[in-house]
Amino acid sequence: MFIKRGANGFHDAWKWIIGAFVIFIGCQLVGAIPFIAAVFYKLMSESGPNALNTITESTLMNTFSKNVTFFLLMISFVVGTIVWWLWIKYIHKLSWTEATTSRKTFDWNRAFFAFAVVGIVSIATTVISYYIDPEIYIWNFDATNFIILAIIAVILVPIQTTWEELLFRSYAMQGLGIIAGNRAVSYIVTSTVFGLMHIFNPEIAKMGYIVMIWYIGTGFLLGTMTLMDEGTELAIGFHAANNLFIALLVTADWTAFQTDSLLIDTSDPTATWQTFVPMFIYYPALILLFAKKYKWSNWKDKLFGAIEVPALKNEYYDTNGTSQF
Repeated sequence: MFIKRGANGFHDAWKWIIGAFVIFIGCQLVGAIPFIAAVFYKLMSESGPNALNTITESTLMNTFSKNVTFFLLMISFVVGTIVWWLWIKYIHKLSWTEATTSRKTFDWNRAFFAFAVVGIVSIATTVISYYIDPEIYIWNFDATNFIILAIIAVILVPIQTTWEELLFRSYAMQGLGIIAGNRAVSYIVTSTVFGLMHIFNPEIAKMGYIVMIWYIGTGFLLGTMTLMDEGTELAIGFHAANNLFIALLVTADWTAFQTDSLLIDTSDPTATWQTFVPMFIYYPALILLFAKKYKWSNWKDKLFGAIEVPALKNEYYDTNGTSQF
């Protein structure tokens, strides 16, 4: 059982709670230091210290070229992944395998299969959309910029998406499941919070809070994959392909990723019921595909069942799990 693998005797509730903050802050604050430092240094070298008095979000995002900005933003997730690894290794005494899957080793074939499926769908839907409504797109291909983007994206986007999966589908899912003693709390809370974490994305400002249905729905999709498959492999593969092909194929001035992608979407989107039709077709189709391929069963117990958590055995407890204090 994937969640139960985190209950190795060093699973005090405080470790999971503090760890979630440490991993998040390590990525979003400590990891952002290279980006902020680089922007400040360039502004000060060009305009002096007074330039910092009028700095805005637009200034931060436009000080460097799109590729340099994208690279510096992605670096924060490298830092976040290192923080996650150090915390689970030295505080929870877990290995990479124990923290990510119920199998003896991480199943890369599962991750690559999910990546391939989502990649094919992403490319196909982009091509179809372009030929159906070409007037809303600008062909943006520049060989030098695109090659640089591709190198950055192929290396760093999977790290960005894997960090999110390690935080939500690995760390938070195991921690909440162990603390609550059941899968339902872990499944519902991690999926919902994952969606809510995207509330400040520019897509929300452009299209309204109704778009949160997409993000929360994606959280439940990834949570379902993880619990039914007893591991994070499919979720990691799906998330990596989804974000990578977004970064490479299409950008717009209202999307989270501002890149030198192949196409620029110039449309002025609004959220209607048609916006969500693909999600209610595509996501169930993915679940059915994976369920058939990997022979998922016992859905109710895997998504909502109880978890028998073994007694703690670390330095604060005796071998019977009784507090020494």
